[in-house]
Amino acid sequence: MRSPAVGAAALTLLLVAWLSPIAAWAQDASSLPRVRLVATGGTISNRTGGRLTAEELVKSMSGVERYARPEFEQFANLASSELTLDQWLGIARRLNEVFATDPEIAGLVVTAGTDTLEELAYFLNLSVRSDKPVVVVGSMRNPSTLGYEGAANLLEGFRVAASQEARGKGVLVVLNDEINAAREVTKTDALRLNTFQTRGYGVLGVVDADRVVFYRTSLKRHTAKSEFDVSSLTKLPRVDVILVYQGADGDLIKAAVDAGAQGIVMAGAGAGATSGTQQAAIAYALRKGVLVVTTTRAGSGRIAPPRRGPDAPPPSAGSSAAIPLTPEERLRRIAGEDLAPVKARVLLMLALSKTADPKEIQRMFSEY
Repeated sequence: MRSPAVGAAALTLLLVAWLSPIAAWAQDASSLPRVRLVATGGTISNRTGGRLTAEELVKSMSGVERYARPEFEQFANLASSELTLDQWLGIARRLNEVFATDPEIAGLVVTAGTDTLEELAYFLNLSVRSDKPVVVVGSMRNPSTLGYEGAANLLEGFRVAASQEARGKGVLVVLNDEINAAREVTKTDALRLNTFQTRGYGVLGVVDADRVVFYRTSLKRHTAKSEFDVSSLTKLPRVDVILVYQGADGDLIKAAVDAGAQGIVMAGAGAGATSGTQQAAIAYALRKGVLVVTTTRAGSGRIAPPRRGPDAPPPSAGSSAAIPLTPEERLRRIAGEDLAPVKARVLLMLALSKTADPKEIQRMFSEY
């Protein structure tokens, strides 16, 4: 007959064998990186009958526990066009606060509406002072629509935020299995799922079934290396974007200046050409102390700073250089480099929050 001691020992061995995989899984789960969702709203939350909360969004991600320990908080739950610039400042301060007070957090995911996602993402790229990943995600279809891709985009955003390789790459935009840099990405289609693209440069990487893969990185200054500190900033300066089109009247530029704009971004034709009476209005803005940034409406291409000095080419007829201006006034004309007009506005707002020196602001446009 088997003794009670032998029976108890056998039972113990069976229990250990049964519980060991569970204990190992629990240990593995506890070692996964912590990633927090900071939800702001957008189509990804816009369910018929009421918006999904941050908690509901996290629960919609099947399999997230394989990659990260998810957390969540609700910052706002609005359409992207309803977010104010003051809320932009609040989001940036909140992300900086999380990184400063919770050193164990691996990364953050921010949900946003796709209509203005690229603007918010670039603002965070300039104002979040950490090399830990910040990933902005959204969706083109709402949760009540057949083919809703929000949960998949969110899961991929968590995977990228949990990835060690994502550190130091700036704010990232993740949708449709692709990783793009916040500085470079543009919404290119009003409806299609592959709308977010980086023209000319291509994606930073992809999110595949087996792993997150990066192919390149952005060399421009951002995040931890940024000089912009929004911790005590209460208001962003007013900057307006004016489109160039055939026979455009300069009155819109003058109206923006008279309404208090500190900066104007011109979405120029081709390599920055204007039309109609816009050049005279630009001269009006420069004389009033307003900075004018030249960009292109073409979708890609670099606007280089003008050549100055004795070897500079003569001004063409009708150009702002042909209009009588002082050297100081001419310096207020800033080259927007390869930034899209809406992103040039973001950078100019932050630049003007630090300085009105046009040489310094031109430096910022070259570095960021």
